[in-house]
Parts: sequence; C-alpha cells; structure tokens
Amino acid sequence: MPTEALHTRWSDIPIEQLNPQITRQFVHGSQSMFARLELKKGCVVPGHQHPNEQITYITQGALRFLLGEEGALDEKIVRANEMLIIPANLPHSAEALEDTIDFDVFAPPRQDWLSKDDTYLR
Repeated sequence: MPTEALHTRWSDIPIEQLNPQITRQFVHGSQSMFARLELKKGCVVPGHQHPNEQITYITQGALRFLLGEEGALDEKIVRANEMLIIPANLPHSAEALEDTIDFDVFAPPRQDWLSKDDTYLR
C-alpha cells in the first residue's frame, strides 16, 4: 500500500485516445480510481458491467444511460452538475447527447483499464 501522497495535475497525465470519439485520463490509488473522459456528441459506450461501484459527475454536456437488463432498462439522462451512482455489476451503456466532459470515480480501481483490457471502449 502506498504510504506517500501523490500530487499531480490533469496536464501531467497522458491522454488516451480510445477511439475517434472518446479520450480518457485517470489516476488511481490502491482503493479507488478517478477518471476524466471527453466524449463527442453521438459517442456510444457499449453495454458492459464491472465489479466496481461507479460515481459519474458531468461537468459539461449530457450522457444518456441505459441501466439494467434488456427488457427492463431504466433510462437516466445526466447533465452538467448532475451525478449518477452505478452499483457494482449493474449492466449499463451510455450515449453522449452533446459533447461531454465526464468525471468518474471507481472503487476499487478498474483492473481492465489498468491492464488495457477494455476493448469495449477501443
């Protein structure tokens, strides 16, 4: 476990171009991850689920989330200055209704992002 604090800024964190419509930056500790994503209007994050709790905070734009299983989907539109908490293992997808800046907190850190085994985004 880390015993020293890490001080950084977004400008020091490499930007990953995951596909033509989405970029990502993130930092992580041993128990959580904080990410910044930019999604262009029309970008679709395909349906997926993960064992991590997710807290999404939109600072600009809007994301349309579909949550749950096919046939019983719950739609949530999250706009600037709004948040959405997605429980672990809940299937979900997202679509950018506008150019969007999204900050996400994951607990624990996303191992698929750390290992670059996140092909659903690429």
